Amino acid sequence: MRSYIKIWGPPTLKAIKALEKMAIDFPEVCIMNPLILTTSSQTAFQSNYELSNYYFADSGDVPEPRCNTLISKSGSALGDHDFFFEWFKDPDMDQISKLIEKIDETLTPIGVRYTITTK
Repeated sequence: MRSYIKIWGPPTLKAIKALEKMAIDFPEVCIMNPLILTTSSQTAFQSNYELSNYYFADSGDVPEPRCNTLISKSGSALGDHDFFFEWFKDPDMDQISKLIEKIDETLTPIGVRYTITTK
């Protein structure tokens, strides 16, 4: 199951980067966005661990165990969305509500609007 995010209004890149940082501490999900998808298609990686290390190298925020699970292996499923959170187990309403609260906290200071669709 995935929660797809569509970001409305600039600064979209800043919003995507903020969602990435938020996801590091949200272990129930892995993520995908166009930036990761582009990085993974431009360079050959043996594993998601290598991709995570490469992509998040500048942040220094990703603990080693999280590198294995942070980036989704389903990148082509991004579609017209700017970001998705892929759940490891089907979430209940409390988990979805918690995700929405975290997204609100993360994106409100940036000033963008977003829609979320979980399916």
